[in-house]
Amino acid sequence: MEQYIITTDNNSDLPADYYEKNQVGCCYLSYQMEGKSYGYPNFLPDHEFYERMRNGSMPTTAQVNPEMAKNMMEPYLKQGKDILHIAFSSGLSGTYQSCCTAASELLEEYPERKIAVVDSLSASLGQGYLVDQAVRRKAEGMSMPELVKWLEENRLHVVHAFTVNDLFHLYRGGRVSRATAVVGSMLNIKPVLHVDDQGKLVSVGKARGRRKSLSMLVEMMNERIGAYRETCDTIFISHGDCLEDARYVEQKVKQIYGIKTVLINHVGATIGAHSGPGTVALFFMGEYR
Repeated sequence: MEQYIITTDNNSDLPADYYEKNQVGCCYLSYQMEGKSYGYPNFLPDHEFYERMRNGSMPTTAQVNPEMAKNMMEPYLKQGKDILHIAFSSGLSGTYQSCCTAASELLEEYPERKIAVVDSLSASLGQGYLVDQAVRRKAEGMSMPELVKWLEENRLHVVHAFTVNDLFHLYRGGRVSRATAVVGSMLNIKPVLHVDDQGKLVSVGKARGRRKSLSMLVEMMNERIGAYRETCDTIFISHGDCLEDARYVEQKVKQIYGIKTVLINHVGATIGAHSGPGTVALFFMGEYR
């Protein structure tokens, strides 16, 4: 069997040590804040990043470009390894297309190798959830073509249920109107959103108050998990510097499902720049998104 490596980008929001520990290649996006650029490994600490946002700083980000993707992939090709790349949702960024362009150019230089680029149609730890599932199956001996098929057949079963604390960050990102942000903030309305089958961000409900919005994430799990209730043994939770709220969601899910494996991590800067402090997202396998 040909050797292959799984690669992704840091929009997957997995813990910093996950990539090396599990031999996953990672393309790191940079961001700009207060006139300064931050890139791997010199990112701001998560708490400091979100504190600056709370104090009014607005970071800017950019998608992966083909050159960045090529620089990450090529060393593995030189080692004689094929590549299975799991990309950030095409519904939210041009990163997937950039990776396809990079793969096409590299295969002209390395025709004996194989590169598969899979559109995760996912974001944050939803993308990370797919990466982790792929890592597990590769360790069990699944070939690259088999794993590509599994990812394409199962990516729409990774449910993203999340809420934000400040509507103005969604407004700045063009996700809600200014009127919605103003009125919603005045009435303490918290939107509940998900990522749809096209990999786009869509509002699915709203709640009056923070705790109600967090509880609605668990209600979404109850509605969507379906037959996966018997086999779901892992959930992921990401948060915008609000660990206590993430723990609240974890506790409620554990009470209902008895799930033992829970990975909690910060929403990274690339996505956090648009969702803002106070974001909480729950990821799990379900019958539908």
